Amino acid sequence: MITKKGRQFKAVCFAIEGMSSFSVSFYSYYLYFLMQQQFGFGDKNNLALAASLGFIYVFASWQAGRFAQRCGYFTALKLGFSVMILALAAGSQLHSAPGLILATLALTVGMCFLWPTIEALVSEGEDAAGLPRAVGTYNVVWAGTNALALFSGGTLVEKFGFNCIFYIPFVILITQLALIFWLEKQGNEIARNAGHEPAPRLPPDPHRPSPAKTRAFLRMAWLSNPFAYIAINTLIAVLPGIAARFQLTPMFAGFACSLWGFARLGTFFALWFWPGWHYRFRWLVTAFALLIASFAVILAVPNLVVVLVAQIFFGVAIGLIYYSSLFYSMDAGEAKSEQGGIHEAAIGVGNFVGPGVGAASLQFFPQYAHNSVIAVSVLLLFGLGGLLAIWKTAR
Repeated sequence: MITKKGRQFKAVCFAIEGMSSFSVSFYSYYLYFLMQQQFGFGDKNNLALAASLGFIYVFASWQAGRFAQRCGYFTALKLGFSVMILALAAGSQLHSAPGLILATLALTVGMCFLWPTIEALVSEGEDAAGLPRAVGTYNVVWAGTNALALFSGGTLVEKFGFNCIFYIPFVILITQLALIFWLEKQGNEIARNAGHEPAPRLPPDPHRPSPAKTRAFLRMAWLSNPFAYIAINTLIAVLPGIAARFQLTPMFAGFACSLWGFARLGTFFALWFWPGWHYRFRWLVTAFALLIASFAVILAVPNLVVVLVAQIFFGVAIGLIYYSSLFYSMDAGEAKSEQGGIHEAAIGVGNFVGPGVGAASLQFFPQYAHNSVIAVSVLLLFGLGGLLAIWKTAR
């Protein structure tokens, strides 16, 4: 069982997670606005940039999860934070698009050491009853600070200028790095137990699916999550274009385009307290169908009210899909940072493929107004077909 000191240790991990989510999200969301306004990037260029970051994320997160499992969680976190701090410091002094892109690529590599490691730290040592609670807390923390970053970031940019996307995360990351050194020094024994002791398990649940069915749900979740991030990162990269369509300033774009983040947060709360969705296919397939429909509406419909309503369904869909992927990953095995690395690598696939397809469609078929929306939507339909195929095989 997790001791009181162990709970306190995990509470600090959740605090580090929240600060990481805010700083990374703030930088990532408003980087595309900076590229648009200072370097003239349109949707095609921003999508290509998002695809490049996603490509790096696939391999870096996978290897980072393995690194954390072999070399220790604190080592991985210190390395990740150090790389991110250096990347932000360099990016703040670079005034060319290529230089800023290189700094952002380095920042992405550093970030990959954070998420698999934090996911493992908050999940290790939990029994069958505690694991859903730990995963739920993790999801609510990052989703809440992520939505806050998108909602408030435009206001910060308008008030302090685009330099704040470097300086605010820089200060937060410095604080976190200091906290990591302190936490390691004060809690070495707790950290070792959290990192290396096998998680205690309650007696087998008679209602739990068979191992074959459990593996099938893990495969379905790992398939679904990249497609969710195909939609998410395509949407994020074209937020400046959406803002221009409705003549929104960065501040009002942050207000109007953050609704899906709060809908995702609300979904995480609901799924956290209601475990009835665990290993239920109808919830996953319904979420995937909602994902496709809401994505197309947000990017294609020229009515702001309709776009706002569609964001609610979009947030609900990606909330359930992401929660499924992380929960099934943490529920599947003991090498949790390595499992977390695979979970994050799957996210990276979506980060790469969605914007890549969107950019390619704009490059080769620029004459069609909504070609990137159609191309990515068709890709999502293929994902739905793959999901149904896995389920059919599992049955």
